[in-house]
Amino acid sequence: MPLVNMNELVTIAKKNNVILPAYNTTNVEMTLAIMDAFEKAGMPGIVQIAPTNVKLTGYDYIAQTTAMAAEKYITPFALHLDHGKTLEDVRQAVMAGFTSVMIDGAALPFEENIRFSRQAVDFAHCYGVPVEAELGAIKGKEDDHVSEADSHTNPNQVAEFCERTGCDLLAVSIGNVHGLEEKPKIDLDCLKEIVAVSPVPLVLHGGSGIPDETLRAMRDYNMIKINIASDLRQAFIRAVAKRHQENPNEANLASVLLDARAAVTEVAYNKTMAINA
Repeated sequence: MPLVNMNELVTIAKKNNVILPAYNTTNVEMTLAIMDAFEKAGMPGIVQIAPTNVKLTGYDYIAQTTAMAAEKYITPFALHLDHGKTLEDVRQAVMAGFTSVMIDGAALPFEENIRFSRQAVDFAHCYGVPVEAELGAIKGKEDDHVSEADSHTNPNQVAEFCERTGCDLLAVSIGNVHGLEEKPKIDLDCLKEIVAVSPVPLVLHGGSGIPDETLRAMRDYNMIKINIASDLRQAFIRAVAKRHQENPNEANLASVLLDARAAVTEVAYNKTMAINA
């Protein structure tokens, strides 16, 4: 079964010098669409979901349906909790069978972020589940959460943060933003300083809206995972809207959702190939 631990994917990515695309899902159709894209590309990646979207189904449901669907695929992928805001988020994801989790304490003061992230690491590592932590707040809109903070990751804090938390991956703030309402201003010089001192691979949130060539350049800076959500969600919504516009009396929901699934697969496939060209 291709559902694997995140550490295994990171090993594969490092060996082949590729970036792991991490696509956010919301429902079964989007999940399958993302898996279709990985299979078509023949490249590994990550299906991830945030607590704000888990509320539609529950942790157990998304984990079990993803594991069942994985039996029909070959290309490996991980199931990741994105932006876990509480230790309970992490606990539920780990116990449900997620193969990676993120704890988001970026809005907390440095010492509090360390303590909070360490608690998540201690718990998840007991089950062999790797943890992504975040240092530096990211501006923009993430689902129903809006942040005005724009605090670049301080390179001088990176080594200490990673050592004291024991995190496996580190999400950084280098001018990236959540959503498409703010314009990203990527600071590769800041990223260069971070990678020089980081003992763990790096993660970029807010990949939607950033030029592919900029994302590709990050391979040289130990950027192992790039999160993309808005591009896929827009593809899904626009595909449904197109069918409604073509026929306001449309009632074939299965056909509409299959179109939406195909639209998401196309976007995810193209992005997967583009950032690793």
